[in-house]
Amino acid sequence: MPLHARLSVSKTRRLLRVLLIVLVVYLLLAYVILPSLWRHYEHQKKLDGLPMVTTTAQGIPGDAINVGLVGSSKDVLCAMREAGWYAADPITWKSSLEISGSVLLDQPYPHAPVSPLFYAGRREDLAFEKPVGKSADQRHHVRFWMVLKDGEEGRPVWLGAATFDRSVGLSRYTGAITHHIGPDIDLDRDLVESSLQAAGMISARYQVMGLGPTLLGRNGGGDSYFTDGEVWMMRLVEDCKKTTVPPRILPSPAVVQFKDEIWKNVADLYRNASK
Repeated sequence: MPLHARLSVSKTRRLLRVLLIVLVVYLLLAYVILPSLWRHYEHQKKLDGLPMVTTTAQGIPGDAINVGLVGSSKDVLCAMREAGWYAADPITWKSSLEISGSVLLDQPYPHAPVSPLFYAGRREDLAFEKPVGKSADQRHHVRFWMVLKDGEEGRPVWLGAATFDRSVGLSRYTGAITHHIGPDIDLDRDLVESSLQAAGMISARYQVMGLGPTLLGRNGGGDSYFTDGEVWMMRLVEDCKKTTVPPRILPSPAVVQFKDEIWKNVADLYRNASK
């Protein structure tokens, strides 16, 4: 083999070795080292190891878990009502016709049903919504599942998935009629928190790790979403006794706070690029 050919082969092999090393380092960072650093459940230890994404009835990954509540079902129902959220009606022939009429005729239906999602094989225990505009075409909504009967505070713990329904269309995966969600799901997590706080329903707030930082997520309808991957947990007041004191913010580990600061910049760039 000529000298220049041998040199070319040697250079190619070195390049492949470098690329392989880079790939291995990336995989270790992305899937082993960084997730282990961001993993934190210090304020709600029993959530460690629980799934942080819902599924559809077909088993397709659905909306990400991004919000949580601490309190009894009575506390949750009262707090969400005081915060201006409407409890969703169950899916029946009557409610299905009503939501269709709401969308087609642009009529209000603040208690419109939501399609079922499943967490650990169980459909949501509670669902709430905040209408946007006149009809059920657009709305903020959140589903909740009770996942612990006795958390760190000695009270039930709920995990939820909050998203914004931006329009009605067809699922990219199944072709079924469904709502399409907005991509910035952290905004709806923030809305749940801010509305509960404004109503005096929160005594404390903290974070636990959820899905982890995600830029290219897809829900059960094929809609894209992005998130910092944190679950905001809100400790509700008991017996619906409103508080005028701002909620106590329990800190996350320093490495998680650092990650969140970086994510804010990444998310802002992503939002601007998506416009």
